[in-house]
Parts: sequence; C-alpha cells; structure tokens
Amino acid sequence: MSNLYRQIQARMGKTFVLLPPYLWMFLFFLLPFGFVLKISFSESIIASPPFAALFEYDADEGILNAVFRLFNYQYLIEDSLYFKAYLGSFKVASISTVICLLIGYPFALAIARSPKAQQPLLLLALMLPFWTSLLIRVYAWIGILRQDGVLNNILLWVGVIDEPLLLLQTTFATYVGVVYAYLPFMVLPLYATLEKQDLTLLEASRDLGSSPIRSFFDITLPLSLAGIISGSMLVFIPVIGEFVIPTLLSGESTLMIGRVLWTEFFNNRDWPVASAVAIIMLAVLIIPIIIFQNQQAKQEG
Repeated sequence: MSNLYRQIQARMGKTFVLLPPYLWMFLFFLLPFGFVLKISFSESIIASPPFAALFEYDADEGILNAVFRLFNYQYLIEDSLYFKAYLGSFKVASISTVICLLIGYPFALAIARSPKAQQPLLLLALMLPFWTSLLIRVYAWIGILRQDGVLNNILLWVGVIDEPLLLLQTTFATYVGVVYAYLPFMVLPLYATLEKQDLTLLEASRDLGSSPIRSFFDITLPLSLAGIISGSMLVFIPVIGEFVIPTLLSGESTLMIGRVLWTEFFNNRDWPVASAVAIIMLAVLIIPIIIFQNQQAKQEG
C-alpha cells in the first residue's frame, strides 16, 4: 500500500507541476489559434463581429450544421499580392538573420572569451538600450536616417557625400531597424553556447600546429552550431511577422506580411482573409521547425 501511495503521490505531483504550462499553452496559444482558424473558414459580412457564423443551428430539424468556406484560401492563391508579401517577409527575415549572425557572432565570442568578471558588465551593455520602448528606439532611428538627420550631417561634414542620401523610407532602413532590434536575440544564445566550450580543445589544436583560423573553423564553429540555430530561429521567426519597424522606417517601399495583416484586419475589415493569411504564415513557419526537431532527435538517437 505504501508503494502504491507513493506512486499515486508522485503522479499527482507531476500532474500539478505540468498543469500550469499546459494550461498556459491552451489559453494563450491553442484557444486563440482555434478562434483564428474558425474565422479563416468564415465569410466577411457587414456586422459586429464582421464574419459569418461557422456553425448554424437548424431549429426545425434540431441539427447543428457546420459551413466551411474555402474561398478565403483560394483568394490568397489567386491574388499575387499575398505571395509577394510572403516572399518579401522571407527575404527580409533571411537577410536580417544572416546580418545578425555576422555581427552577433564576433560580439558573442568576444564576450565569452573575456574575463569572467567582465562578462556581466558586457552583457548589461548589450541589453541596456533595450530596456527602453521599441517605439522610442525606432523613432530615434528616424532622426538618424532622415535626410537632415545625424548620419547625413556627419557624412556631409566629413566630405564623403555632396548631398544628403535617401536612407529613410527605404528597404535599407528596414534592415537597419530589424538588425538593431533583434541583435540581442542572436548574441545571447551564441554566448550561452560559446561560454560553455572547453578551451583546452583550442590549446590542443594549437599544440598540434593549427592556426587560430583553422582552430576556429575546426573546433569553435562546429561546437557552436546549436547556438547558431537557436539564435537564427529567435531572429527569423518574429521578423517574418514584423510590422512596426517596416511601417515606421520604410513605409510602402517594403511589402511584408505583417502590414498586409494589419490592412486586412483594420482597414478592409476582412477578418476571414486576414485569418487565412495568418494561418498560412503559421503553417509555413511550423513545418520547418518540426522537420528540424525530428532530424535532431534522429541524430541524437
């Protein structure tokens, strides 16, 4: 009886521990996802809320009918605007992720190889600007990139350019803002991976005659692959749906799916089409993650 009681107690304790995260996932992911999925099969109408009911109850026959409408997804396939928006989002997210990796890897390596006493201070210096609001920081970049802004004035004063450059309201401004906003999401996973590496492997590599560059590509880089993948996902996935930075820094010059979603929801009031756009975007993002996790599990096995 004592063993049975202990097993029941252990299972109950495990259930109580796992219940809060499962409940959190249900309330803040599965439930909203189900609501958006339901709207995507609905039809836009002039009402509040602006979509038709998915389930209709026939009082005469006492039957609950479900009416699934697929023309929202068909509309996305036929209209090239949405394909261009998806393509533009993937382009911006991919290029921004590569730039963040090229800039963030040296940052993370320098912090990881610095003395232990200095590492918290360097991490604080990296995170300190991000304690302020994103909107304030984006508006600061508007003041830097506009034609009479700080950057153009410096370039004119140095003599590099003869007239102000058009930097704001361009795709270049989007890349600058996105890289600036998401760089810590790349640096921190890389730092966590690089900081745990065994430095004696580098010493052994040098003793065997390898140059520092050869040691980096043979030891440091392969051992930091997990941090590279984690940081790249933390940057790539949220940038896909980014709305604030492209809207403020590039306006109409950069077409991304986040702006299309905003337009469909709030300007056109077409919630079913906007929900279909969101569902497709989520499906496109989840599939590569699932495939990657399965490959990782096979390799570990």
